[in-house]
Amino acid sequence: MTTAIPRTPPAVLPGPNDTCWCGSGTKYKKCHRGADAVEARKKGPDVARKGIRPGLISPRRDVPLHIPRPDYAVSGRPQRRPSDSEIRSPDVIARMRRACKAAAEVLQEVASHVRPGITTDELDAITHEAYIRRGGYPSTLNYHGFPKSLCTSVNEVICHGIPDNRALEDGDIVNLDITIYLDGVHGDCSATHFVGKVDPESERLVRVTRECMELGIAAVKPGRPISDIGRAIEDHATKNGMSVVRAYCGHGIGETFHTSLQIPHYYEPEADTIMQPGMIFTVEPMINLGGWGHRTWDDGWTAVTADGSRSAQFEHTLLVTEQGPDILTVA
Repeated sequence: MTTAIPRTPPAVLPGPNDTCWCGSGTKYKKCHRGADAVEARKKGPDVARKGIRPGLISPRRDVPLHIPRPDYAVSGRPQRRPSDSEIRSPDVIARMRRACKAAAEVLQEVASHVRPGITTDELDAITHEAYIRRGGYPSTLNYHGFPKSLCTSVNEVICHGIPDNRALEDGDIVNLDITIYLDGVHGDCSATHFVGKVDPESERLVRVTRECMELGIAAVKPGRPISDIGRAIEDHATKNGMSVVRAYCGHGIGETFHTSLQIPHYYEPEADTIMQPGMIFTVEPMINLGGWGHRTWDDGWTAVTADGSRSAQFEHTLLVTEQGPDILTVA
């Protein structure tokens, strides 16, 4: 007796290195991944919106005039800066410590309000006020036109979710991405939180994602290439049957929100920049239960998994020292 081979893909697609759903025994990336991506595009944006749907977005919140602002606060366009060295001066490092500590404090504060029934817009209001009490400006506010002070990425939203009037529901997971502009520099961190009681697979996803970040940070060593970070992250995600988002990466940070330095979270041999003491950058892997592909909503910001599977993220800003990584985003 022969077993029928499935002809349609499952709701949650395999990771790129997993065995293809069709039963061929071949890795998914070498079998049906390309065809599945074509079919997803044919079905249009509603595929990406079958879970979380966009809600109503409230007007942009005001920042008091006495709060120092980044160069894009009014125009929405960051000024291009010369290609400076990624090695930070002692003065910038000292200011980064203050900004990153403040970011970690704000993350703790807003996370304490996560519960079923609260809207992501309410979380944005809490975050906005927490920045201002510390004398900081919300780094995301009007950055390339982003309308809010916080990114809230729920369930299948990978990153850049815009806070709106949708209430969080029991069983959701939500990433809170915090960045504060303080003392002329940016401090950046994020974490994924449970809303009420979540299912075991979501618990596992969040745990593995945190472990991926920790392993990526542990790979930070002076004299080694940036690619070591992505190798450590991808190895752990793949071992656990999950995939690493490739469209977004970590980045250099300081007086500029995003410098030209990029930190891939998958193994990229061309990421051969050598880590040196004085570098400051983020490690912020986004890990999916399904495939690594993404789609972007019509708002131009909200990135969701192409297959509707859940995604989680954790992020720290860190300093490279002679001894290894020094995590700056701690309260």
